[in-house]
This record gives sequence, structure tokens and C-alpha cells, in this order.
Amino acid sequence: MLASSSRIRAAWTRALLLPLLLAGPGGCLSRQELFPFGPGQGDLELEDGDDLVSPALELSGALRFYDRSDIDSVYVTTNGIIATSEPPAKESHPGLFPPTFGAIGPFLADLDTTDGLGKVYYREDLSPSITQRAAECVHRGFPEISFQPSSVVVVTWESVAPYQGPSREPEQEGKRNTFQAVLASSDSSSYAIFLYPEDGLQFHTTFSKKENNQVPAMVAFSQGSVGFLWKSNGAFNIFANDRESIENLAKSSNSGQQGVWVFEIGSPATTNGVVPADVILGTEEGAEYDDEDEDYDLVTTRLGLEDVGTTPFSYKALRRGGADTYSVPSVLSPRRAATERPLGPPTERTRSFQLAVETFHQQHPQVIDVDEVEETGVVFSYNTDSRQTCANNRHQCSVHAECRDYATGFCCSCVAGYTGNGRQCVAEGSPQRVNGKVKGRIFVGSSQIPIVFENTDLHSYVVMNHGRSYTAISTIPETVGYSLLPLAPVGGIIGWMFAVEQDGFKNGFSITGGEFTRQAEVTFVGHPGKLVIKQRFSGIDEHGHLTIDTELEGHVPQIPFGSSVHIEPYTELYHYSTSGEPQPCPRYTVTRAGSERRPAPSRVYTYQVAQDNHLPGMPASTRQLSGDSVFVLNSIGPVREGSPDALQNPCYIGTHGCDTNAACRPGPRTQFTCECSIGFRGDGRTCYEVEKTRCQHEREHILGAAGAADTQRPIPPGLFVPECDAHGHYAPTQCHGSTGYCWCVDRDGREVEGTRTRPGMTPPCLSTVAPPIHQGPAVPTAVIPLPPGTHLLFAQTGKIERLPLEGNTMRKTEAKAFLHVPAKVIIGLAFDCVDKMVYWTDITEPSIGRASLHGGEPTTIVRQDLGSPEGIAVDHLGRNIFWTDSNLDRIEVAKLDGTQRRVLFETDLVNPRGIVTDSVRGNLYWTDWNRDNPKIETSYMDGTNRRILVQDDLGLPNGLTFDAFSSQLCWVDAGTNRAECLNPSQPSRRKVLEGLQYPFAVTSYGKNLYYTDWKMNSVVALDLAISKETDAFQPHKQTRLYGITTALSQCPQGHNYCSVNNGGCTHLCLATPGSRTCRCPDNTLGVDCIERK
Repeated sequence: MLASSSRIRAAWTRALLLPLLLAGPGGCLSRQELFPFGPGQGDLELEDGDDLVSPALELSGALRFYDRSDIDSVYVTTNGIIATSEPPAKESHPGLFPPTFGAIGPFLADLDTTDGLGKVYYREDLSPSITQRAAECVHRGFPEISFQPSSVVVVTWESVAPYQGPSREPEQEGKRNTFQAVLASSDSSSYAIFLYPEDGLQFHTTFSKKENNQVPAMVAFSQGSVGFLWKSNGAFNIFANDRESIENLAKSSNSGQQGVWVFEIGSPATTNGVVPADVILGTEEGAEYDDEDEDYDLVTTRLGLEDVGTTPFSYKALRRGGADTYSVPSVLSPRRAATERPLGPPTERTRSFQLAVETFHQQHPQVIDVDEVEETGVVFSYNTDSRQTCANNRHQCSVHAECRDYATGFCCSCVAGYTGNGRQCVAEGSPQRVNGKVKGRIFVGSSQIPIVFENTDLHSYVVMNHGRSYTAISTIPETVGYSLLPLAPVGGIIGWMFAVEQDGFKNGFSITGGEFTRQAEVTFVGHPGKLVIKQRFSGIDEHGHLTIDTELEGHVPQIPFGSSVHIEPYTELYHYSTSGEPQPCPRYTVTRAGSERRPAPSRVYTYQVAQDNHLPGMPASTRQLSGDSVFVLNSIGPVREGSPDALQNPCYIGTHGCDTNAACRPGPRTQFTCECSIGFRGDGRTCYEVEKTRCQHEREHILGAAGAADTQRPIPPGLFVPECDAHGHYAPTQCHGSTGYCWCVDRDGREVEGTRTRPGMTPPCLSTVAPPIHQGPAVPTAVIPLPPGTHLLFAQTGKIERLPLEGNTMRKTEAKAFLHVPAKVIIGLAFDCVDKMVYWTDITEPSIGRASLHGGEPTTIVRQDLGSPEGIAVDHLGRNIFWTDSNLDRIEVAKLDGTQRRVLFETDLVNPRGIVTDSVRGNLYWTDWNRDNPKIETSYMDGTNRRILVQDDLGLPNGLTFDAFSSQLCWVDAGTNRAECLNPSQPSRRKVLEGLQYPFAVTSYGKNLYYTDWKMNSVVALDLAISKETDAFQPHKQTRLYGITTALSQCPQGHNYCSVNNGGCTHLCLATPGSRTCRCPDNTLGVDCIERK
């Protein structure tokens, strides 16, 4: 399936390559050969500016587009698009493709006509001269079609400039593009004609406001969103979206005239996709080609999530050849002249190709590479989804999965405690039920009359932690029942689905999520004919059951009434293969090698099975499925010699004794642990069901009231349903699927003030509930002493890890845990270089703790009157700690042991987070990512001289660090995706790097910044000197990373007025530039304390 998909755009690629080799008739298209345009032709003119959309251009006749025939108006945009419905404001600039609106894009890019940088003209023209010229263009591309338009829309982008963004590209200065789109419509069909004159495309990339870098333009069509209750992406076609292809638009053609491209966009033939013309550039009038010897693959692959793993379907709407038939276009090798005939059947270097037209529905990200054409050395790569992200595809994941963005798209993965492929997830270790229907048409023995049955029930019960599955088919006709007894393949696939996973290997459900099709052929040795088994697995239904439909057709030998069948233990080999392209959620094909089994009734029948399962999955390799007896014990693992009994771990052989609602976790040799499944508690040997949480009850109530209790399906638009995490608690980030707004909630599901973000931006919300502690050996909480040297310390939920530094290089192989505190969620980290002590904030209890790098038990120093302590900083000279509290909206100070607390600020704070000190100068800095007014503030350490340091061009300023050696204040922003720095004594700021994923916290050491990233779950090194990311460390445990700090081997030089004798203060000594202030703690009634400056 993927092999054929890899050649899907070959015809289009050939067309783009041919101009390099062939000269078209008449040479390049001149600007004078464009359709007439301008005010003299009655054109309307789009207002000058950036990202503008015209008023509706009302049409005299309907435009047809894909399967629609009722489009009576269009909209013209600055950005090279003709829209069939008004683009929403949030999509005014190019971003995710496909857009939600219908789009025709001759040069889809971020274009700019501000201050007269070019013009955009548009009109509908009914004049005979224009309609006739459009008809001639269409006829050149589709010579077999008789087409006479009654209406023509002419849109011209004349000398438009590229949007260049904040960093202007010198090579684009003065570059201008001119191109034209013509839409011609009759009563029965519509065509698009794109014209690119010589020297009309002087630039091929523009700055993307979303990607924050230069991206290629695109030639594409999109149907827009479809559906009534549940909106989803409709069909779309991308014909060029890399630099080389765009450069060749003016040099090539699909209509025989250089620079002119013709597409059939609306007719009965375009229901599933736009059809391009296929007249090869250089074709002479009357030239004919014999393509009988060329081998073309007419199968395309639908990339819809609803079709993941389905068998390919025939794509007929390629080119018209008659009333109901379509012929394949003639595609020439670049090495053959236009008049040459193919020299023979394809060889290794003359491969089969597909037409470059395909329909996509709710697609997985996939990069399709066109195979090299002979020895030209040119290969074009197309990204078919244009960076689909979690922002608008989160609903495709299971409610028990998280969604992550990758460079090539998004991917769903089940959270801890659940297993599956991310789209479908079930609790690990929980029993599973499989329900479905079976129908059949079977010839028994030598009978010429088939036995037919319909609507027969199939039920299977799977004990996941034993790898046992029991399958029954009810009400089978008695005349065929005994003859079906040997057919283990009917239910055997369920054994593969839920086989016990050996370490590093995945069963079928972890790969497919129970969504795939399967076909098997069973042949009996010595018996003519075969039996074909077709099965479609449709995932988890609203009752939590896996659904399956089975069809049996063919011949089986007759087994006498009353016979019994015994099947010996067996093994099956499953081969996994993929295209090898790096993809976040790639597609794989699974084939099972023939296997031999010997049922033993009164006579022996030997049968063989060959099957194909089409599904997404895992790296290319071979897996062995071992079956103890039919429909019972299954284990998936590596191919091994000899008996599967060699696998002695009780988890693999089913002798562990774990509760049926528990997962068996294999250890070394024969060691194992039992762990209760999500929703159950106990020691693993005995598990009991726990009551549902408040979040789960609220979710079920809302879904039930809306009649949408199926948790695996999309939520009806307009309905907000709270998200619960893997343990039933409110997920810290809640989003409204229809509006796109997201916000943070507390542990009771209440919205946290000031956290609501606009669509497309996710607030950095923190989980306030620690994950449950799994049963098993107790993890020691004592600190593991650090070796000498400088280390990075970073927090990962319930632990702190250390990462040694050698110079500025992360010694990743030496990373180890420093401290385990599994009942906490550690957010902020700070280090005292004097006592070698690390301090942290915990938002679960909440509390503030500390531990020595030299070892020993951690201690809690603050646990009263805290809301959500997040950022923490140490003044190593004044011997104080400072912290932010985003729940109480305040900043506090205390001595290093947590005593003598004093509130510094409790006004004009909404979401304070990062906080750092400049101990030598006595300054304090902090961030507030308040969505209405994000800012970075500063004050003296005593709270005086408070002022805003940075307020403009901030999004979600999370992390903050101050480098005492260079006096640089740097921060990372998850809203602008930037790292920036400034010297607080100077007004200018420097953008260090753009395009960060989702930075959370940051620290500095030497020439580097080191930040934690939520999307990559990594610590990333950023070289300040060259503004480039140089390295990244990804911990073994893939969970969210929080605070990070540098554990210095020695303190920076310097002192302040609190360094000696506590500055002469009785209690708190708070440094200021060139002085200090003595302050009393809050609530010091009766305490002998003296305040003075």
C-alpha cells in the first residue's frame, strides 16, 4: 500500500521536470498573453494591505467545486487565494492547510500589497471574447471535452510583494510576483486556469507568521470543512509545495502551453478530487502515444483516520476516457523526446507511476516521496497535510491519550496506565470484550449448494494480563458448525490483538487500536478450494467493547457430526513493514507468514493460512506470536528457536496470579509485579473498583444529557465537556473544542483567573494532583549525593534529576536521579551555592522543600498558607529565598529555613511564575504570564522601586534566568516561542532564537541557556553566541519537565550589604543597590524586631 503511495505524484513531478529537458511551443508565456486585466477592463481592486479579503463577488451563474454545484459568490484574498466562502478572521493569513473554507490557490503564500506594493484585481466577465479564450485554454488541457463557459472569473495578482516579517530577507528586496487565476463555468462543470508569465514568479517563499520562518508557496485546492454536527476536513489536493516545484510553474505546463495550467475543479468527476490536465509540454498537434507498455498503478490510499489501515480503493477520477471510464495519462520519462514511444516494459529504472491527484480526509501526517525517475537525480518531496497539529486535531485522540506535535504532524499516544495506539486506549490489564457479527457463504465438502447465514453473533472475552482470549460464534447452522471447528484464524487475530507484550514488543492493539481490516485465505491440504476470511475491526464502541464484522466465503472439508478438534501449540510470524519515512504516526502493513496447524478429529486436516492486515504500527521487523492452545494463551515477542516454553517469566506464561483487573509487569528472569488497572485499587493480587471522580461524573452527565456518551467519538460542536486525566482528575488545561479557547483549572475544575488564551495558544497550566503511587518496591527518598563539578538539576513531576556538565557540554550518559519524591509535583528549582542545597516548590501539598547535594533526607520548610507556589529563587549572599504563588497572586520572601516569612507583593499580579535574583546588585525579577497583560517586572529585594521591565511583544513568559557573570537577564516565552535577553540597565532587548516548541523553565551557565520543553520533553542547550540550539537531552521517562537550575561548583564572586553579620538586621536583611533594608516578618506581634534602612 505504501509502496504505491510513494509514487502518487509522479505525473505532476514529471510535468515539473520536463521543462528542464524540453522546449515548449511558443516559449514562455509573456505578460501580454495574460487575460486582460486592470481598471480599464472593469476590474474591482482589492484594498492595499496585508491579509485582506474582498467583499463577496456575486456570480451570475453557479461555480462548481468538488461535489458542490451551488457556489454563487467568491472572495479574493491578498494571499493568492480565491475562497468559495468567507475566510474567518483567524485564518486571514496562511497557516494550517487545509483551511476550514473552500480555497483555490494558484500561489498560496503570505503576500503583501501595503503602501502600493502591487495590486490585486478581480471581476466576473461574461463577454464572448473572454469566455471563448477560456474555452480554448480548457480544450488544450482536456482535448476530449466539449466545454463552453457562460461565466468567467478573472483574478490577477500584479507585482505583489512577499510578506517578510521582522527579519527581512535581503535577497527578496524588490522581488515581485505576477500571476493569474481564471475560473470558467458552464451549467455542468467548472475549470480553473492558472497562468504564470515569464519572470512572473521572482520569489518562491514568504515569511510565515505561524512558523516564524520562510516557507514555500503552494499550489493547492481545498474543499474546506464538511459535515453538519461534526466538522472535519474535506477533500483537498496539493500540486506543488516545495521550492523546486514552485520555480518550475512558469517553465512548465500540464496543458501544452508553457506557464498555463488547467484543472477540472467541479463536475461529476471531481467528487473525490480535482483533476489536472495531462497534456505534456512539447506535444505536437496530432501526436499520439502508445502507453500500453507502461505500467501504471491505479490504486491510491485514503489517509483518513477513519480509514487507517484499510485496504486501498480504486481511484477512477483520473482522466476522462468515456462516459463511465477513465484512462491513465501518458507520462513520459524525462529522457525520452516528446515523440518517442516507450521502449518496453518498466525496468528497475523505469518504474510505474500514479497520477498526482489524491483525496485526503482527516489525514495522518505523511510525507510522500516520488521515486527517482531514471537517473535524473531529482526527487520531489510533498507534505500532504501541511503540518496538521494538535491544536485542531486533539479530538482525534482518545480521551485517555495525549497529543504531541512533531515536525511532520501530530501524534496521539496513550497516557500511563493505558495501552493502545493513541486513537483508541484501554486500561492496562483490564479484561476486554469483543462483539460483532458474522455472515457466511460456505460450501462444505463436495456439496455444490452453499450454506448461507447472516447476522450471527461473535463474542470474545480477553483476559489481558494472561494473554487469554475466548471466542464463540453463536447460532451457526448445524450442517456447517463442525466443519468450522479448525478455523482458529477467525478468532486467532484477537489473540494477536491482546497478546502479552514481552519487553520492547507490541501486540496488535498497541499498533492498531483495534481499527483495521484483515483478509485471510485458508487452504486445506488435499482438499480443493479455499476459504476467505474478511474482517473489519472498528475500534472501541460507546460501551467500551471492541467491534468486529466477519465474512466467510469459500470451501471447507466436511468434518463428521460429533467430532472433536485438537490444535497443538503453534507459532505465527508477523512481518511489519513501512516506507521507512520518518513520521510521528507512520503507516505499516502487517503480513502473517503461512502457519501449519493439525486439528485431530477422526482424520487429520492440515491447513495453511496467508493473510494481510493493513494498519498503522511499529518499526519494520518480524514478531512471533506463540499460542498455547486455540483462543487461549498468546504472547508476542522476538522470533526464537524452539518452544515458547523457554519464556519462563510468569507474565508471559500466565502463572502470575494477578487479579483479572491488574497488569502483570515482568521483571528480570522470573520476577514480576502486579499493578491494578486504572479505576481499580489494591495490591495487584486483589483489586477492587474505586468510585468515579468528580470530573468523571461531570463528564458523563454532560455527555449523557447530550446523547453523546461514546467517549471514543468526537464531541458535538458547541458543547464543552471537561477533560479528565488518566487518573480521573480534572486535566489542568481545559479547552473548548468549538471556540478553540483554552484555560487552566484548579483541582476542583474551577477556571484560574487570567489563564484563558486565544485560539491556537495553549496556556502553561500545571497539574495540582500528583499521580498515584504504584504498588511495588518502595523508592528511597534519600538524596543520592552528587559527584564534584557543575550539574544541571531539572524537575520531572515526582523527582529531580541531575545532568553533569563538562564545560558547556551535557554528559547525557551520566544523567541520574538525584531525588525521588513520587507524591509531589515539583515545579520550581533554585540552588544555594554556599551550602550546596537545592530548593523546590511542590504544588500538590502545597509546600516548599530542600535537600543537600551531599545526601540525606529532604525536608519541608514551608507548608502553611500556600496556594500554588511555582517559581523560587535564592539570594545566596543575603541567605533568603523568594517565591511566586500564582493562586494567592503574591510574591514572598523568607529565610533559607522557611522562617520569617514576609509578603513583598500582593497587588497587580495574576499569574506570577519565574523569579530570579541579582544578589550582588540587590535586584529581583519575575514574570507574570497574565493573558490580558503579560509582563516582566523588577524591584529591589526589599520590594521598593517596583516597575515593569518588559511589556511589549510577550505571549506566555514562563522561564527566567539571570547570569551573574554577564549581568544578562534572559527569558523563554511559550506564546511567542522565543528566547530573549537584555541587560536590565540598558533599554534594548535581543531576540536570541525564534521557533522554540514549548519552553517552560530556563537556566544559564557560561555561553549557554538550558531550557526545559514541554513538547519535546527534553532539556535543550542554546548557544547564546551563535543563537542556535546545539544539543538536547531527553530523559528515559517521557513525562513533562518543569523547573531547571544550575548547581554551580563554586559561587560567583561578589557581595552585598547583607553578606556580613546579616547586615546588622535583627531579622530579614533585604539587599538593595548599594545598601540594604531591615524588615520584620509578617505576624510578628510581640517579637523584638527593628526595621530600618
